[in-house]
Amino acid sequence: MSDNVTVRPATEAEVPLILEFVRELARYEHLEEQVVASAEGLRNALFGLRPYAEVVFVCVGAEPVGFALFFHNFSTFLGRPGIYLEDLFVRPPFRGRGLGRRLLVWLAALAVERGCGRLEWAVLNWNSPAIGFYRSLGAEPLDEWTVFRLTGPALDALARNGERA
Repeated sequence: MSDNVTVRPATEAEVPLILEFVRELARYEHLEEQVVASAEGLRNALFGLRPYAEVVFVCVGAEPVGFALFFHNFSTFLGRPGIYLEDLFVRPPFRGRGLGRRLLVWLAALAVERGCGRLEWAVLNWNSPAIGFYRSLGAEPLDEWTVFRLTGPALDALARNGERA
C-alpha cells in the first residue's frame, strides 16, 4: 500500500461524512432500512459532553475512504478495558489495498496504548470475505457465544416496568 495512506480521528465537522459512511455500510449489509441515526444524534454521541464512541478514518491522500467506529467495553475476567469495534467499512473501489488492515492495526495499537486486554467485533455470518480477512489476521470466532439484543418496544417495556413486550 502506498505511503499516502493515513488513519486519523474524525472531527466534529465530519459528522455528515460519518453518517454517509454508516449509510453505505448499511447498504452493503442489506440493512439500510434500519438506519435511523441522524447527524445531530451522532454529533451528541461522538462529540457531546459524554462521548460514547470514537471514529477514525482511513484516508488515501486527504480523502477518507473508510471508517471505523469503536468504543470501550470491560472484561471482568481480565480486569481491564477492551475496545469493541462496532463498524468497519472501506468503500468498494478501495478494497483489496490493505486499508481495512490499516484500520485494524491502528485500533490494535490504540488498544495496547490504552492498556486494553482485547479488541473484538462481530461479523455477519454471510460475510465470507470479511470472515476470511479477520481469520488471516489471527482473529478467532467465538462460536460458543450468542449475541442477544434488546431494542425498540422490548427495551422500552423492560426499562419501564420489567414487562415483556
